[in-house]
Amino acid sequence: MRDLIDYIARSLVDDPTQVDVSQRKYGSTTNIRLRVAKEDMGRVIGRNGRVANAMRSLLRVAAARNQKRAKLDIVEPE
Repeated sequence: MRDLIDYIARSLVDDPTQVDVSQRKYGSTTNIRLRVAKEDMGRVIGRNGRVANAMRSLLRVAAARNQKRAKLDIVEPE
């Protein structure tokens, strides 16, 4: 699941070296945190959040295939 989000994010942004995907497990739920360069936040979120919602939908489908739950957080770079 982490690799899926990493692949999608690197395909969208101008600077793929700034993409950072981390994964943490909380019980049966996997929380994936995506960080990209500040300039690429708009590309990853999309107009009205459409790209981010599409990424979340794909993540949910991938998780459901493994009988798990997953959550995607897109956070600002530090």
